[in-house]
Amino acid sequence: MADPREESEPLLSRTRGGSARHTPAGVPSCHSVQVGPGAVARRDLCLDQAVVFIEDAIQYRSINHRVDARSLWLYRRYYSSTSQWTLSFTIFLILALAFIETPSSLTSTSDVRYRPAPWEPPCGLTEGVEALCLLVFAADVSVKSYLVGWAQFRKNPWLLAYLVVLLVSLVDWTVSLSLICQEPVRVRRLLRPFFLMQNSSMMKKTLKCIRWSLPEMASIGLLLAAHLCLFTVLGMLLFPGEKDDRRDRQRLTYFRNLPEALTSLLVLLTTANNPDVMIPAYSKNRLYAIFFIAFTLIGSLFLMNLLTAIIYNQFRGYLMKSLQTSLLRRRLGIRAAYKVLSSTTAEGEAHPEGVGVKPQDFLQVLQKVQLDSDHKQAITEKLHSRSGDLLSADEFQKLFDEFDKRVIKEHPPRPEYRPQFLQSAQFLFGHHYFDYLGNLMALGNLVTICVFLVLDAHVLPKDRDDFVLGILNCVFILYYLLEMLLKVFALGLRGYLVSCSNVFDGLLTAVLLVLEISTLAVYRFPHPGWKPEALGLLSLWDVTRLVNVLIAFRFLRIIPSMELMAVVASTILDLIRNMRAFGGILAVAYYVFAIIGVTLFRGVIVAPGNSSLAPDNGSAPCGSFEQLEYWTNNFDDFAAALVTLWDVMVVNNWQVFLDAFRRYAGPWSKIYFVLWWLVSSVLWVNLFLALILENFLHKWDRRSHLQSLTGDLGATSEVTVELLFRQVARGSLALLFSVVTWRLSLCWCREVTAVPESAPGGQTAVSERLLCYSHAERCPPGL
Repeated sequence: MADPREESEPLLSRTRGGSARHTPAGVPSCHSVQVGPGAVARRDLCLDQAVVFIEDAIQYRSINHRVDARSLWLYRRYYSSTSQWTLSFTIFLILALAFIETPSSLTSTSDVRYRPAPWEPPCGLTEGVEALCLLVFAADVSVKSYLVGWAQFRKNPWLLAYLVVLLVSLVDWTVSLSLICQEPVRVRRLLRPFFLMQNSSMMKKTLKCIRWSLPEMASIGLLLAAHLCLFTVLGMLLFPGEKDDRRDRQRLTYFRNLPEALTSLLVLLTTANNPDVMIPAYSKNRLYAIFFIAFTLIGSLFLMNLLTAIIYNQFRGYLMKSLQTSLLRRRLGIRAAYKVLSSTTAEGEAHPEGVGVKPQDFLQVLQKVQLDSDHKQAITEKLHSRSGDLLSADEFQKLFDEFDKRVIKEHPPRPEYRPQFLQSAQFLFGHHYFDYLGNLMALGNLVTICVFLVLDAHVLPKDRDDFVLGILNCVFILYYLLEMLLKVFALGLRGYLVSCSNVFDGLLTAVLLVLEISTLAVYRFPHPGWKPEALGLLSLWDVTRLVNVLIAFRFLRIIPSMELMAVVASTILDLIRNMRAFGGILAVAYYVFAIIGVTLFRGVIVAPGNSSLAPDNGSAPCGSFEQLEYWTNNFDDFAAALVTLWDVMVVNNWQVFLDAFRRYAGPWSKIYFVLWWLVSSVLWVNLFLALILENFLHKWDRRSHLQSLTGDLGATSEVTVELLFRQVARGSLALLFSVVTWRLSLCWCREVTAVPESAPGGQTAVSERLLCYSHAERCPPGL
């Protein structure tokens, strides 16, 4: 007998707008629920499907997965916070193995002159941890492949690549054990970042954005290459050098052959060796400066900035397309939830409003959905405010508009005092002018600290007299305590804690008060000549420095009071919260290039005196790798490689690295560093600039300020553009909403059918088809 909770009939029958040609016989579904055996089970299946569809809509996931009872249970367990945190920790663990594996990074320094022999893990230790991680990934890909079905699995390139990477890693892991961990190259180390990328939809979207931007970037890259080649040839012709001219021999340092000339101008494109490369020629004839100025103007100021503009333009277009796709996915998920909930109404039950969703069914589903309590409460209040029995499709959709709103908690009511004196004091200390007074006091405290730092700059800590500074710190800390207590009196404890600025001030004030009481208990009250010996863990000077550091941090409270500073600070905070995808792309690039660098350049940098290529610091040319003592910048272990790549990414003195590794490893090493410069400094930094511009322009948009000034002051929520990208996509707010709204008005009709899978038991997977109609046409019945 078939399980009544298994579903193989189409998700939407012909009467609901679905297609009956895909309906296998013999297995009941959740549609047309009737009284009788299995009716309760079929109703529960409908509710579970609606819960999953709503959660898919919240997370902007496609609903091309199985929808039978067992699959829905597994699907929710897979996307639970516990499962996702386990998977994230496994990804972190397998990536962190690079710091422990041979060559180990467990040394106090990476300087080749002083680095001790690192601890190397025994064979099988890291391999055992890696085997556990690979087993988790194998389970992950198995669950994903089961949930989406074989037909969808074959169409998904990321899942296919996931399987291939996992198989290659397992084969390479077996080879490592068979060779007792003595293999020259571990291929699987290069593949580990893939596990990070495949688990992040935002990183996949960012990679797609980069792929879309490559044609336009390639055109600018060709212009840059032509620009470099042309000026390289001109440089070789203008600066041939004469052997009996000392200044010409100096010019041969940069233009002695074609590869050196190309390298010199490539570095000059980043302005890292400006004006070093120009000075020898300019010292002979001032007209030679025209060559270098023209090169910099065309290359650095025009072509490189044009590349930034192209990436920014492509980035905005990518966000618009991705936003539209995500909103359509949300509409589809909500529409599918409406269909299955509306099917729970018995056919024989009469409703004057027609077909719809019962409010009690919707509330039952809403309680099971993984959603924060604030949004649940907002949706529930909106549901109770309506009139009527059943929810229509339009009303059902409007309930979920609360997803696109950021809930702003209302300030709790202030305490009420009967005496007139207390009411006046409450008004005075609860006014924003009292905050201005606190900012002024914090500024004065910081100024006094700066004055004493200047006066005592040339005095040793043991000889300093901290009497005056100690007295002033006591006074200011007492004021901070009094300010905190007065605000609690005026606003109430709950009203005080609702503001992040107040919480920040209160925590620092409490810490400062504890430190001050401890100082007074140990070193007594300040007096002239107040510089006793160290007592306990910290000396008086150490405690004073710690107090001053906290006071400097407390001065940050002034930022929200200044409009421009507040905009900049909020932009920075939003970038930190929302740049996981961009940070992930950079982390992947760092990881791959660091592994390649360790493989190619491990041990090529040797200590001075151990090789003819490493002269002593005194005999090394000025500005060289040896003279600057860059010995810690090497690729002898993974951690050192990361720091070296960071130094090259900043492009300050990166010509020193090019010259050093050319001498130690060979001329081919330049290809590695140039590729890293293109990936990090050119591609990723420009993407990061596009993110900053998109974020800041929205916050500085005059319309946003006008809306905030003219909006409803009693509103309890603030509309956001898209929770998927949060602040990232907000720069195109008005245009995006107009385009997406118009598009959805044309493509509101959607048909959701259940395509039968070849798996046993009649399990099904949901597929989607977008039906677009003009404004003059109407949707077919049931859609």
